Amino acid sequence: MHFDIVGLESPCVDLNINVKNFPTPDGGERVLESSWQGGGKVATGMIAAARLHAKGAFIGTVGDDSYGEFCRRDFEAHGIDTCHLVKREKETTLFDVVVSDKKSMGRSILYYPGEAPVRFMQVEELPDDYLKNTTYFYISQINETTLEAIKRAKSAGASIVMDADNYSPGDEEAFGLIDVMIGSEFYYKALFGNEDYEANCRSLREKGPNIVVFTQGSKGCLGVGEEGFFTLPAYQVEVVDTVGAGDVFHGAFIAGLLQGYTTKETARLASAVSAVKCTRIGGRAGIPDWETVREFMETGRIDYREIEERIQYYKRGLC
Repeated sequence: MHFDIVGLESPCVDLNINVKNFPTPDGGERVLESSWQGGGKVATGMIAAARLHAKGAFIGTVGDDSYGEFCRRDFEAHGIDTCHLVKREKETTLFDVVVSDKKSMGRSILYYPGEAPVRFMQVEELPDDYLKNTTYFYISQINETTLEAIKRAKSAGASIVMDADNYSPGDEEAFGLIDVMIGSEFYYKALFGNEDYEANCRSLREKGPNIVVFTQGSKGCLGVGEEGFFTLPAYQVEVVDTVGAGDVFHGAFIAGLLQGYTTKETARLASAVSAVKCTRIGGRAGIPDWETVREFMETGRIDYREIEERIQYYKRGLC
């Protein structure tokens, strides 16, 4: 079996809460909306790619708890293979509370790893048959396991995609193995500290990645590929929740590459998918399908009929 994308991570569960104002100490605030959704950078990116018909498999670890089972069911509901999503006995899946407020249009995240946080997948647990049968291999951190997985996947011809969100000095050792690097504005600042975007993107590309893109939130995105340097403004939408916006961008970007789009065309698609997602609570409920995102890109209108079904699905909680 061959996959379009194989992703590696330990996923989590998000309890998403939307309020008008973030409460002050000793204060209170009425919850406008709540939703239980799966989380994780690669995990949510995989869901976005699946919404755009990419055939995916997820490898990683969860605890033997209701959160881990929720993660598994959500992947499978989107057609993602979970044969190598390992359940660790007596360990706990990461749980987050994500509070978004309408006043600041930002969000705050409280995370709880549990008393026995689930251990990341170990090198000896890596499934060679999956790593060697994928077009893209997708990771969000560099550690012993992901580095070995990258080498195995790349040796079999896969292109490596890195979600570069939180910078670690050890990351640079792997730049030569990365084919597509999509970084956050925070990662950019940690690497460069100045605004010479074109020169910095080109210098990073010389270290290995064929495609380098940095997202910049409400300012859009920029990057460089085989066609040269580009910048794109963000799509203008009524924002409800930005959590998962970058993750969704990454997954949609891979889906665009699978369609044979240019780097700039792919970034435009990813920006549109991420923008639509931000109009609804959580990282996954608002992710559009192809029909919805194409209409949005062509007309600026968002048809919420199918998305509203997803909203109701995630409001059911962990059941």
